[in-house]
Amino acid sequence: MTSDYSLADALDRIYSNQLALEAAVMELTLWAERQNALEIGNNVRGALETIGENAGHIRQCLARLRGPATG
Repeated sequence: MTSDYSLADALDRIYSNQLALEAAVMELTLWAERQNALEIGNNVRGALETIGENAGHIRQCLARLRGPATG
């Protein structure tokens, strides 16, 4: 049961939440842009770009924590 609460598993869930929030925010951004709130859309897209850039680093850290894949 302890393995269900490892640091790697917790970080993996946080990462999954990040991706879900990114998708939800993008949907809201698209809606805002359809309402001609283009400046808001641009600002949010800038923040989403940062999230996307960090996603790769997070994934690499998770892989490192988990160690070599066993198959």
